[in-house]
Amino acid sequence: MDTGIKERVLEQIRKVVVGRDREAELLLVSFLSGGHVLLEGVPGVSKTILAKSFAKCMGLEFKRVQFTPDMLPMDMVGGFVFNMKDREFEFRQGPVFTNLLLADEINRAPPKVQSALLEAMQEGQVTVEGLTQKLPFPFMVIATQNPQEFQGVYPLPENQLDRFLMKITLPYPDSSTESKIIRRNLDEMDTGDVKEVFEPKELEGILHQVEKVQVSDEVIDYLSTIAEETRKEKRLSLGASPRAMVHLIHCGRANAYLAGRDFVIPEDIKSVSSYVLAHRLKLDQSAVLTGTVADPSQVVQDIFTKVRPPR
Repeated sequence: MDTGIKERVLEQIRKVVVGRDREAELLLVSFLSGGHVLLEGVPGVSKTILAKSFAKCMGLEFKRVQFTPDMLPMDMVGGFVFNMKDREFEFRQGPVFTNLLLADEINRAPPKVQSALLEAMQEGQVTVEGLTQKLPFPFMVIATQNPQEFQGVYPLPENQLDRFLMKITLPYPDSSTESKIIRRNLDEMDTGDVKEVFEPKELEGILHQVEKVQVSDEVIDYLSTIAEETRKEKRLSLGASPRAMVHLIHCGRANAYLAGRDFVIPEDIKSVSSYVLAHRLKLDQSAVLTGTVADPSQVVQDIFTKVRPPR
């Protein structure tokens, strides 16, 4: 196994993005797990440039869609248009037909557009007027949203949040990192300096190798116990779904592969548990009102501390 994959990716992303190593690593884990990511952060914290540089170094075709309240499903998935030359309707593909789709400000799009995106995320295909077309492989959605925006937005429902393998929050940088960002951006920068790390066939081989990473029965039972604890937890009104636990084990496989192992250990799972589970959990209203807990991530950490991992 190539244990230098993470370092090769981070080396390229650092050329244009400062102080986002952990976020870039999580994007890599999500990609190797075959999942989609929700990036949350205020404007100007490098969400778009991070996604774009990640796609460039991975050798993926990249397209960006700015979601707006007047957007229609066909603006994303495509639709039928009349060909004057052939005198018949033909299907024109939308921007969703790519390897990595950046859905910018996804919560500003109306529910019909978000529903159309759900099929693409879950099934790897789109259906328009009875015509079903497969999306390119690999396919990944990186969606962004601004947590401070409350007017003119359509909050993502729980079933849609459950489709995202991870939710990654990008905070403001610290002062030393911000100084580096300002200094670096004195000159205009783009992703032109980022080099492709993988050839398409090499990337496909890596994805197949990740699928071969072994998961023991003890680790599976450990995950089942974690899931049960989230559903019994009094501070939560909504626990982890079976899909969440499947996503979590896929992330564990990717982590194990990047560490050079062909088997999953509990730490592979625990290190990404908050990113995979927290956005799917819903705090009980009484816990919020009494100040018992402020964030689902805290509950996730408490549960993993409570449940003894297998040896």
